[in-house]
Amino acid sequence: QVQLVESGGGLVQTGGSLRLSCAASGSISSINVMAWYRQAPGKQRELVAAITSGGRTNYADSVKGRFTISRDNAKNTVYLQMNSLKPEDTAVYICKYSDFVHYWGQGTQVTVSS
Repeated sequence: QVQLVESGGGLVQTGGSLRLSCAASGSISSINVMAWYRQAPGKQRELVAAITSGGRTNYADSVKGRFTISRDNAKNTVYLQMNSLKPEDTAVYICKYSDFVHYWGQGTQVTVSS
């Protein structure tokens, strides 16, 4: 059983930055993957970025060069630094933790205004 608590969402202007955090607690495996997904109204949920416990990362093409995923294994926390935000980044951002199964956070709203 893993619980995820997200924070850092909000409203920013185009070109601004936000830093999302997701803290995992409970039965954390030493080998795991943490990721950020997002879902906008009328759109399919998509993977934004993922990072393994060993530090390997993957990014959606749409965010490469703008977003950076990182983690603090001692805190079981994953971060998403989002720079140069665009209106199309507006979505609910959802944290996922995966070991043998997947656990999802509640989501945090990111709104980018023009």
